[in-house]
Amino acid sequence: MKKITSFTVDHNKLLRGIFVSRKDPAGSEILTTFDIRMKEPNREPVLNTAEIHTMEHLGATFLRNHPNYAEKIIYFGPMGCRTGFYLIIHGDFSSEEVLPLITEMFEFMSTFEGNVPGASAVECGNYLDMNLPMAKYESKKFLDEVLKNIKKENLNYPG
Repeated sequence: MKKITSFTVDHNKLLRGIFVSRKDPAGSEILTTFDIRMKEPNREPVLNTAEIHTMEHLGATFLRNHPNYAEKIIYFGPMGCRTGFYLIIHGDFSSEEVLPLITEMFEFMSTFEGNVPGASAVECGNYLDMNLPMAKYESKKFLDEVLKNIKKENLNYPG
């Protein structure tokens, strides 16, 4: 059985950051999957479902309305382990190239005011499981502690 690429990363050494998880051919194009790791695996408490769900709604709204990237966004959603998100973008990108986009998204999420987009019974299958204050807190924490002071080890998987 073929081993899943993300299972080959040593999660005991993985830091918070933005990492290229994989690059897949789609015809003559490339799809780049990013690992947006907000929590150090197995060393920090994970994100609770309410804030990660809220961040999913906010992040997807931001990305799909971005003036430069809207047409390139394939997917944005939480990791099952609740330590971060996956972002799939149409194109061949590096972590450094998407850093401004990710930073802008976390600024948007950390300062968002109003009703969470798509958070009604008509639009969402679990609309009551939202926590905007905690989503803003976690977004600001990642923005301030990682994105604004990014280092090489936060942009490349450990060897």
